Amino acid sequence: MKKHYRIDISDHLERGTVYFPAELSNHHALTRISFGTFAINAKCYPHPDGKNTLVLSPDIAEAIKFPSLDIPFHLFLVEKTIHIGPLIGIFTSGFTPFVMRPIGERSMFFAKLLSVKKFVGALPFVFGEQHINWEEGTIEGFVYHKHGWETITLPFPNVIYDRLPNRRSEKKAALRKVKDRLQSEYLIPWYNPGFFNKLDVFERLESVEEVSKLLPETHPFTSFSMIERMLSEYGHVYVKPMNGSLGLGIYQIIFDREQNHYYCRFRDTDGINRLRKFETLESLMKHTFPNKLNHLIVQQGIHLLRYERCPVDFRVHTNKDENGNWKVTAVAAKVAGPGSVTTHVKSGGSIKTIEEVIEDKEEQAKLLHKLSEASLLISHVLDNHMEGIIGEIGFDLGVDREGKVWLFEANSKPGRSIFKHPDMKEFDLLTRKLSLAFGVFLSEQAIKQPGEVFK
Repeated sequence: MKKHYRIDISDHLERGTVYFPAELSNHHALTRISFGTFAINAKCYPHPDGKNTLVLSPDIAEAIKFPSLDIPFHLFLVEKTIHIGPLIGIFTSGFTPFVMRPIGERSMFFAKLLSVKKFVGALPFVFGEQHINWEEGTIEGFVYHKHGWETITLPFPNVIYDRLPNRRSEKKAALRKVKDRLQSEYLIPWYNPGFFNKLDVFERLESVEEVSKLLPETHPFTSFSMIERMLSEYGHVYVKPMNGSLGLGIYQIIFDREQNHYYCRFRDTDGINRLRKFETLESLMKHTFPNKLNHLIVQQGIHLLRYERCPVDFRVHTNKDENGNWKVTAVAAKVAGPGSVTTHVKSGGSIKTIEEVIEDKEEQAKLLHKLSEASLLISHVLDNHMEGIIGEIGFDLGVDREGKVWLFEANSKPGRSIFKHPDMKEFDLLTRKLSLAFGVFLSEQAIKQPGEVFK
């Protein structure tokens, strides 16, 4: 891990003066100081008392909008400039006027994310479109400390971490305009943009031979005969929306060969798990999907491992680290609730550790290895085949009764329900740290090579 330095603001310094850490004294030609996108000329000297601290005169701190916070920072020395930081802007929507919960129900998630700032040596802050002052080049950013939320005026950040909450907000013209302007005019790298489209992900992964074997057969809905063929081959299929999330709108269709009947399992609008019987597939589809069917995909059903007679799948998180390398950061089992079509907690599912669902230690190790190997492989392939800078992915993987791994979904903004399990706390912290540590990596790359795209 790169070293972090304490930053002080001292009234005893002459105007326009900076003392930089003594151990960096071989850099004699430093003439500028930068924070975020603000920079100013300064008289830069090695610390006279030999301390490894950066000290700013008050006028310098004010000019670059450096806040007086007890946070150690990275220092990037490029050419003649000392870059303090980085500043990581976290872009989202859904702000409220309430001081205690400025981002509504997601305020706690953001508070926990910002709380790792001392570990990563950066200042993360949350902002939305309405907090930008384009004329001044500043943002009224939300920061989180021991005493709660606070807003401070900051320069535009070094990098931006996209945490828009849903596809609807992502499509808003005003938010798209902000993103385009910050990237094109200010050359600010933007990571984890957008939400994955299920069919798009599968079509891109299908082209890579070593990954295609992990994919269940998946198609856009085109005809009843296609579903009939897949039911005949697999016994059951899943019908799901192309752009769905949180397990919403997923239906399991089962064909009973003995009775020659069709069953549909789903969760209704009241949150109740339902199982309905139909004489024909056509009647099932017309009753279940009365509207257009062109937004649906059909996916091969897999006979999954079971725990206490309930199907189990696995959530695996991968993150890029402080060196830009993919790491597996969390693995948990998700057990379906009785009669549920998915393993989501809101559908009655439960979170378990691998140790809880697999008793044998050797089998645990084998399973963890298989899931990790598959997740890292797919992470690299998606990184190469999807647009934008990807820093984290959440995978829903299944393992069938023969031990084969299957990819069900890849999510660019994975949910965090697995971290409610008491044994997942350390992995919760690790994923938050790396979400921002990758921002530090990106910042350093952008400072050294402005305008480049870093995949």
